[in-house]
Amino acid sequence: MPSALQNGENGVSTQPLEPAAASPDSQTSVSGPHFSSDRSFIKRIQHILHRTPSIVPLLVLLMAVIGFSILLGHRFLSPFTLTLILQQVSVIGIVTVAQTLIILTAGIDLSVGAIMVLSTVVMGQAVMHYGFPGPLAVGLGLFVGLLCGVINGWLVANIKLPPFIVTLGTWQIYLATNYLYSNNESIQFQTLQAKAPALLFLGNTFNVLGASFTYGVILMFLLVALFAYALFKTSWGRYVYAVGDDSESARLAGVRTKHILYSVYILSGLICALAGWVMVGRVGAVTPQAGELTNISSITAVVIGGVSLFGGRGSIYGAFFGGLIVGVFTLGLRMAGFDPQWTYLLIGALIIVAVMVDQWIRKVSA
Repeated sequence: MPSALQNGENGVSTQPLEPAAASPDSQTSVSGPHFSSDRSFIKRIQHILHRTPSIVPLLVLLMAVIGFSILLGHRFLSPFTLTLILQQVSVIGIVTVAQTLIILTAGIDLSVGAIMVLSTVVMGQAVMHYGFPGPLAVGLGLFVGLLCGVINGWLVANIKLPPFIVTLGTWQIYLATNYLYSNNESIQFQTLQAKAPALLFLGNTFNVLGASFTYGVILMFLLVALFAYALFKTSWGRYVYAVGDDSESARLAGVRTKHILYSVYILSGLICALAGWVMVGRVGAVTPQAGELTNISSITAVVIGGVSLFGGRGSIYGAFFGGLIVGVFTLGLRMAGFDPQWTYLLIGALIIVAVMVDQWIRKVSA
């Protein structure tokens, strides 16, 4: 039975190191005890990060907020600015939940953005050309996202094709279907407001203590909490980690790996469709050109959030913090008057550092 079946934030538990037997020379060595103590401290840090990988992105997020607060003062700390960050990351934050589920199983999904946009196009076309009421159009779009997830899951779980290749192919297929079906037609806010206000519902705002929240932000928080609970507290979540940690060992231990992969890809498609609904409310329109870089942005958030690209370790919370880090840097640097290219430079550096930290943490089980 793989160790990933144990409880814990990342699904992997580590056994405490057995104390090494002291040699006679170590009793008289001056530097020996200090070296052993330092090494033990580093090992403890590795174990802590191995069990709770979301600590690093949380610390980076807090330092970024503190740094921009010092640089920009009350302009950055205002309720308007902080809630604006949440609104800007709401779409990516939801897609990041989907991407995290896939990457935890040692896969990757390049089609998340295309699924999201195709779902919105189906919603808009159903209202515009077929006279569907808003709620039914939303339901149809969610079904299309779910169907796209079924196709991805079938190719990965049944045909056993590599997830990267599968989603690279379906990304192009869903994207082409999006343009062909919509005829590259955008549906503007006025039309949606008149015919199907339900499509714009998640973009509506409400105020709490001077801060303005959209229903899309609330949906993002609910999805993060729901899937964090599912991954930490249910057998399904432990099996997801087990499949990512060692799929063959999980299968031999009795885990129905095919069903787990199916469930993950189906849920991913449905979550991406929900993100599309949030995007329609956020943008106020249905456009086939939207979300072109969503797949890259979601992978960026997941990696910065401490989720291992090798599968089996990470958390929804860490990925969510990763998305917030991107949002904080993007808005903070813009408010400070920096060239937008600095955002890409810093995010790129964070990605490389995050992967280096991941490789270092993985040595704890070596």
